[in-house]
Amino acid sequence: MPHTAFSGLDFLDAAILAIAGDGSLAYHNPAAADLLGLRDEQLGLPLEACLGSGSAITQAVRHACRVNQSITEHEILLPTPQGEAYVSLTASPVEAAEAIALVEIRQIDQQRRIANEERLQAQQQANRELIRNLAHEIKNPLGGIRGAAQLLSRELENPQLKEYTQVIIEESQRLQSLLDRLLTPHRLPQLSEINVHEVLERVRSLVLAETPNGLAVKRDYDTSVPNLIGDREQLIQAVLNIVRNAVQAMAGVGEIFLRTRIARQVTLNRKRFPLAIVVQIVDNGPGIPEALKDTLFYPLVSGRPGGTGIGLHLAHTFITQHHGTVDFDSRPGYTCFTLHLPLNGWPVAHGQGKDHA
Repeated sequence: MPHTAFSGLDFLDAAILAIAGDGSLAYHNPAAADLLGLRDEQLGLPLEACLGSGSAITQAVRHACRVNQSITEHEILLPTPQGEAYVSLTASPVEAAEAIALVEIRQIDQQRRIANEERLQAQQQANRELIRNLAHEIKNPLGGIRGAAQLLSRELENPQLKEYTQVIIEESQRLQSLLDRLLTPHRLPQLSEINVHEVLERVRSLVLAETPNGLAVKRDYDTSVPNLIGDREQLIQAVLNIVRNAVQAMAGVGEIFLRTRIARQVTLNRKRFPLAIVVQIVDNGPGIPEALKDTLFYPLVSGRPGGTGIGLHLAHTFITQHHGTVDFDSRPGYTCFTLHLPLNGWPVAHGQGKDHA
């Protein structure tokens, strides 16, 4: 039976555990039951039997009791019945007949996500400024190199020497194309009312046309999702870059799921929106290498030989311009990119003609 001495803790949002003098679980509040999957039948059992001897909670309680002071752990990855969750926990020794220690556990997944979004957004802004300045500095001498090579090619009579100038011209054009792609996010958005399913269907058609054999693109759409205001071409390009990245990772053989849902009362980039569209792009490919996860959206970072690393950078930039966010979860056999797009993030009357790059 739950201990009545702790009943005042039942209504707290934080998960609370009380540890008895013999090391058994004396109390858990409903929040702890939900988070850790604890049951009333476990009250009176050793904490190790309830959570495991290797649990961060068990270790924190032992350490707090040994040094006789509160111990706080931040960003602990804790296994739960719903999957792994990031938490902060505090274990504090207490002097009470019913318990020798209390543990407070708070989920910080949302705070951690917001902090990561802010860090990534600041880094992306710095990257965009660097790329913009660098691209402009390169374009002028690059044009001169290409022009000089073209003039030289007209003066040369030796076909073999002309081949060399043609290489210079072609490589200069390739670099020019790369620079143009890097500068693409800085154009003014063309806002209109958009049906997100039309965007996804356009991407689906393009990808299936590019990869006719071995690829299946399935849909799970919520047809009640309303239209949003945005730049149609930017959204198509953002989704297309993510889907193409998945196709390339799977070498053109596998399954991709396109899923839409509606989310209510969503916080994106520290702004609260009553409604947002959730777009999920799921594939069953090999997953994203651990070494790339922290820098996945950075420009010129790619895990594919010959890749430019621009596709996901542009996708993140376009979604951010729509006041949305891009998150991903990846492991071997499962990668899911989740796009949140607020419905009222860009009213036409206020957003038209502004450069949000």
